[in-house]
Amino acid sequence: MDIQDTIRSQVTGNHVVLYMKGTPQFPQCGFSANAVNLLKRCGVQDFFSVDVLANPEIRQGIKEYANWPTIPQLYVNGEFVGGSDIMIELFQSGELQEMLK
Repeated sequence: MDIQDTIRSQVTGNHVVLYMKGTPQFPQCGFSANAVNLLKRCGVQDFFSVDVLANPEIRQGIKEYANWPTIPQLYVNGEFVGGSDIMIELFQSGELQEMLK
């Protein structure tokens, strides 16, 4: 199983997936901390997270998977949502809350 298969399995096998730097308890960058905070503000307490700092293959592979250069990356129901800035915009418009119901 190559790294793209692993990522595809993670993304499609979980309702909400966040690829981030660090863990939800100890984010290692402000953007990842913001993403976790937004998920919690939407009522999502339990989500699948992947610490890209712990796995360089995943860190590079996820950028290729979504064709998106930055981390964090949020996936909901197998679909790429976006990074921290997009999550903020979606939260402010109420779309993120709807998506995560």
